[in-house]
Amino acid sequence: MLKCRYAALVMSVITFSGLAASAARAEELKVVASFSVIADMARNVGGDQVAITTLVGADSDVHVYEPSPADAAALSKADVVLVNGLHFEGFLHRLVESSASEAAIVELAKDVKPIAFKSPSAEAEGETGGHDHDGEHGHDGVHDHATGSDHHAHVHGPIDPHAFQSIPNAITYVRNIADAFCAADSEGCAAYRANAESYTERLRDLDREVRAMIATIPAGKQVVITSHDAFGYFGHEYGLTFLAPQGIATDAEPSAADVAKLIGQVKHENAAAIFVENITNARLIEQIAAETGAKVGGTLYSDALSGPDGPAPTYMDMMRVNADRIRGAILGS
Repeated sequence: MLKCRYAALVMSVITFSGLAASAARAEELKVVASFSVIADMARNVGGDQVAITTLVGADSDVHVYEPSPADAAALSKADVVLVNGLHFEGFLHRLVESSASEAAIVELAKDVKPIAFKSPSAEAEGETGGHDHDGEHGHDGVHDHATGSDHHAHVHGPIDPHAFQSIPNAITYVRNIADAFCAADSEGCAAYRANAESYTERLRDLDREVRAMIATIPAGKQVVITSHDAFGYFGHEYGLTFLAPQGIATDAEPSAADVAKLIGQVKHENAAAIFVENITNARLIEQIAAETGAKVGGTLYSDALSGPDGPAPTYMDMMRVNADRIRGAILGS
């Protein structure tokens, strides 16, 4: 019964049915964003017409997040709930059921082309591996009764959910946010569209800036080590190779065999840079650095923004800072 209701919620995400004819609003649109990256995008699209509640905040880890009663209350009052999808928010199914929310749950990654994840051991053995963030067939992998197909079924191996690490994918997220806001608030739609267009232009400029930064990295120095495998889309988009001891999630320790294989791969490929992440423990990275002689190049921002006083309080700051730190660590500048 619960899965049937949840499937119905997902179908409402895809079609936005029942929202298109919404009446003019006299108050701010109540929006819940699953984590800080999406919240920042929503602010850029919604401006002062939306009130945003963020579930997983700055420097916090979605993979180990436990919802609170306040989160359920926020969902119960929301007009729109913005989530990543691709099995990223493992807590969402439980939270939606406990909140009895009737809001549209909008999966922002639903239109991107997902990529498969490979664990360090799989890279060595030629097999796929990874982690299902939902712990079961999650909401974003549900069978689509309208099309008769399973979402993302064309992808072989576990799906990497970190699609926002590609700026072109982020532009898709922005379009989906604008669509969701327009469906919930038709009178404010013109402003949402204008904000989204302006933000998209800034993102396109940023994409060119990041490509120019990464283009200065010489061939043969394009292997980067991070704490967990959050940068597959960044590497795919901008021509880098990322290796990680923890695989796609942070809620389980890698095996000693996986760490040993990764250390061997780092040595073999002469990895050019090694980084900790703002949401993970630095211990594993420090171990790999000690055993390979690689120098830790600093902190990258993966699944969360920094706080307002940090270097990456917005999505654009995050992408710029990450690209600049990768380039600087590899080139020694």
